[in-house]
Amino acid sequence: MSDEPQPKKPRPGWASHEPQAADAPDDARDDTRTDDADATRSDESGRNSGAAAVSDQEFDAAPGGKPGAAKDKTADAKKAARRERRAALKARRTGWRRAVPTWRMVLGAFLVTALLVVGGFLLGYALVQIPAANALATQQANVYLYADGSVIARDGEVNRENVTLSQISKDAQHAVLAAEDRDFYTESAVDPQAMVRGAWNTVTGKGKQSGSTITQQYVKNYYLRQEQTVTRKVKEFFIAIKLDRNQSKDEILEGYLNTSFFGRGAYGIQAAAHAYYDMDASELDAGRAAYLAALVNAPSQYDVIAHPENRAFAEKRWNYVLDGMVDEGWLDPAERARLTFPVPKRTTHSTGMSGQRGYIVNVVKQHLADNRIVDESALDAGGYRITTTLQKSKQDAFVEAVDDNLMDRLDQKNRKVDTYVRAGGASVEPRTGKVVAMYNGIDYVKQYTPNATRRDFQVGSSFKPFVLTAAVENGSRTQDGRRITPRTRYDGTSERPVQGWAGPRYAPENEDHEDYGDITVSEATDKSVNAVYAQMAVDVGPEKVRQTAVDLGISPDTPDLGSPGPSIALGVANASVLDMAQAYATLAHHGKHTPYTLVEKITRNGRDIALPERRTRQAVSREAADTTTSVLKGVVERGTATAAQTSGRPAAGKTGTAEEDTAAWFAGYTPDLATVVAVMGQDPVTAGHKSLYGAMGLPRVNGGGAPAEIWGQYTRDALEGEPVSSFSLRLQPGADESRPPAPDSSDGPSASGDPSSPATGAPDDEDTDSGTPEDGGSGTGDGEGMESEGQDPTGGASTGSPTGGQSGDTGDGGGTGGGGTGGGGDPAGGGSTDDGGSTDDGGSDRDEVPGPGGLSGALDGRRWN
Repeated sequence: MSDEPQPKKPRPGWASHEPQAADAPDDARDDTRTDDADATRSDESGRNSGAAAVSDQEFDAAPGGKPGAAKDKTADAKKAARRERRAALKARRTGWRRAVPTWRMVLGAFLVTALLVVGGFLLGYALVQIPAANALATQQANVYLYADGSVIARDGEVNRENVTLSQISKDAQHAVLAAEDRDFYTESAVDPQAMVRGAWNTVTGKGKQSGSTITQQYVKNYYLRQEQTVTRKVKEFFIAIKLDRNQSKDEILEGYLNTSFFGRGAYGIQAAAHAYYDMDASELDAGRAAYLAALVNAPSQYDVIAHPENRAFAEKRWNYVLDGMVDEGWLDPAERARLTFPVPKRTTHSTGMSGQRGYIVNVVKQHLADNRIVDESALDAGGYRITTTLQKSKQDAFVEAVDDNLMDRLDQKNRKVDTYVRAGGASVEPRTGKVVAMYNGIDYVKQYTPNATRRDFQVGSSFKPFVLTAAVENGSRTQDGRRITPRTRYDGTSERPVQGWAGPRYAPENEDHEDYGDITVSEATDKSVNAVYAQMAVDVGPEKVRQTAVDLGISPDTPDLGSPGPSIALGVANASVLDMAQAYATLAHHGKHTPYTLVEKITRNGRDIALPERRTRQAVSREAADTTTSVLKGVVERGTATAAQTSGRPAAGKTGTAEEDTAAWFAGYTPDLATVVAVMGQDPVTAGHKSLYGAMGLPRVNGGGAPAEIWGQYTRDALEGEPVSSFSLRLQPGADESRPPAPDSSDGPSASGDPSSPATGAPDDEDTDSGTPEDGGSGTGDGEGMESEGQDPTGGASTGSPTGGQSGDTGDGGGTGGGGTGGGGDPAGGGSTDDGGSTDDGGSDRDEVPGPGGLSGALDGRRWN
């Protein structure tokens, strides 16, 4: 056999890669490719043989014939051959074939991608944690409600009120699911199908629908921000998966419904229900719920009130939601067919701070903090639902009464003094201590100070009843030793120096410097005689007067109440309207004091907040309170407060005027309601106190004017439809007895100079009786006064007798006819005067206890003691 290398037979399918002429025949091109292939193989074989020969020669020529060098050269040759083969293979992939990866490349890329995805998921799941909620999502408004549950106001930067899922109607829950994620309860936290479905619905015109699940949307609302970035979307993805493992579906849905934005500044479905339909979320039916659910995607555009041009789109979305509810079995098709589009209210009542709302919010906040119910920082966090004791009908009646009798009578353009006028008022239920209405000012956004709780105006003579109560409570006596009762006589001379006072000389003037001479306590109360009450305050003891006022309900921190003197009786203390209403409510409730409250109930996130226990206590004896009431009835019936008779009910009260006429007061009560009204003068620029001379075009403003008129109208309207109640009074023993001053040569007829010195007359150290029941004396001895419905021992108009006696008067109103039942009605013999007032010797037209045979009042000119 020849040593020359033999050509190898070409393998099937092998062809030359040399280019061929385009016009060559196919057979020629094939032959050419075959010849070229044979030549190429021959060349390769020759080269291989040559290389081998060279190698052998080199091996033979190498010193010592070492085989390592030959092996190295053989390896190099093999590498070169492999490179050439690879080059030949690449040369075979021409055109589009070069762009198609091989199956090995595809498999490798798939495996690498899978590893990266799995690794990235595991890394992201490990690194992304559920963060704390963002600040916006946790902010809530505090909601303030009237006693009937209607909204007064909402405060806070975010209008949101979180509610539990149980406080959201099923229709509302289903409507939101039908609009946003119908498979929520069966799907995972992240649903690719939902993303595709949302995109498809948007493209096909079925309305914009989020591709995110409710879980993802909740994560975005509660934990993240609203920016559209890849980073936020990645975080949302991983947090949603983790959240789905940590919380139940109900918890996630509840959170979503509380954080979604519905337009009109409302965050959460509870705020939205009030913003659009003025109702709680628990009251939403299918129609209204479907509209709110439709708002989630486009709150502004789908508000048919703000954008009526978009109503067609809003209704289309509304129908889509309802149809989804039917498809899911959440809504009966027949009910669906009956539903019509529920147009939201054009305007709901304002829940801002204007009008009385801002005042109420601030006063309630202060009340919560002062009573350590909720502190200020907790309130700032929001989320509290505060049901107040305020009754909307009474609150509205109060505002209307102030407007009718005061604000509408002002002419601020032509009378500068009218720009100073302010008003404050408070109304309290005597039996419960609940504040049912307040008036604080014309508008919180114009005048910020709440006039019902401010303590910078003197209460004036409205403080005098506390002096009388203290006198009866403490069994006090005059300087000459006479027990103080409504019939005790004092010297009513204006600017008469007070006796028995160790301090500086004090000689108060009466209004308009009027002198009254000898006058009973009852008459002095009717006419608000300062000289009498300043002396009485000293007789009782200023400190005892102060303590009685505090016991009744005046705050011990009231300015100018701390160091009392004779002037305490004239109302130099700067008590608030609300404090005064509380104190008068105690008198109305027979001396029983219940601390006032403004709050009926508080909840936060569905949980009740404990309220402090309020205990009713007997602040003063019933006799002390009721005797004061019997005297104050005369002020309304014939004294300085006759304007209050417009209430149409039995009433008791007292007027008051501050120094320089900077404030005018009327404090009064019926058996069912105690209300105090004050008209104040304040410079709107400097906030300094201003006199009210000339206000409303009147020479002066006093308590018997606008304050009493406001009180009368308000009380009538506030109690409209309620039964008329009469006072049931138990009076001080001997309250109807005349106590004339003893003859005395001192500066004042009622003073002895020393309270401990013997009096000229016989002091009534004991409640002795002047006879027996048979001869007209009292059968009660020194015992407790009898309980009487509407009796008046003050010598004023009679108000009815429960004994069936012939008192000659009606019900609980003013006196009629001669008043007494004695023969002739001789004033000298104790009969009544023409006006039913006291007689010359202190007799009365009626008495505290009935006489024989059921007759009350005077019998044959004699008094029942």
